[in-house]
Amino acid sequence: MGFPAKGFLLLQLAVLLVSCFTVFGQDFQPSPSPSEHHDHGHYHDHTPHPSHPHVHPQAPSPAPHHHGRHHHDHPPAHPPAHTPAHPPFHIPIPIPHPPKYPPVPRSFVAVQGVVYCKPCKYAGVDTLLGATPVLGATVKLECYNTKYPLVQTAKTDKNGYFFITAPKSITSFGAHKCKASLVSSPDAKCNIPTNLHYGLDGSYLRPEKPFVSHDKLPFFLYTVGPFAFAPKCPR
Repeated sequence: MGFPAKGFLLLQLAVLLVSCFTVFGQDFQPSPSPSEHHDHGHYHDHTPHPSHPHVHPQAPSPAPHHHGRHHHDHPPAHPPAHTPAHPPFHIPIPIPHPPKYPPVPRSFVAVQGVVYCKPCKYAGVDTLLGATPVLGATVKLECYNTKYPLVQTAKTDKNGYFFITAPKSITSFGAHKCKASLVSSPDAKCNIPTNLHYGLDGSYLRPEKPFVSHDKLPFFLYTVGPFAFAPKCPR
């Protein structure tokens, strides 16, 4: 066989070999890399689809935990089963005390008041409307600080005013045991004593103010009444 014939035969063999490699290359698929295998031995194609990309759902994030007060839209269905370890602390409110005054010095007792005569228009009514002062009416002061009552009397002036000083054995410390009341009226037309302001039963003394007498003695002035006599009215 000559050289041209051998060359043509070699060319055909080369073409045949190239064709065989091409066919074998198309049938051969490379084995997946170890990184594409899962732990369970299943093969999954991770190539994203051009129209529907595969999206893995994200795990829900844990709810934030607040260390302070929790906000609820609705009150809890059940109250807490435990009581607080310490009861709430309340600041005690101070109790006010009455003011303290310096002690009042012991004083002698003087009593004042006024005596009136009521008109027939208001006879039997506890009022002094239309009343006029009584001149010379007698008023007494009785103090029960001793076994036997101590009595002092005084007469009214033209304004119906009277002023009585208690015995010197009676001081302001014992004035609460004294009473003043009506004794008599010099007016025959108005001499019926009434119990207005306890003129019959005896009126306790109402403290007014301290004063110093003309002889420099300390006194405390008290007030009673006003008292009243009623007239003899025609029926």
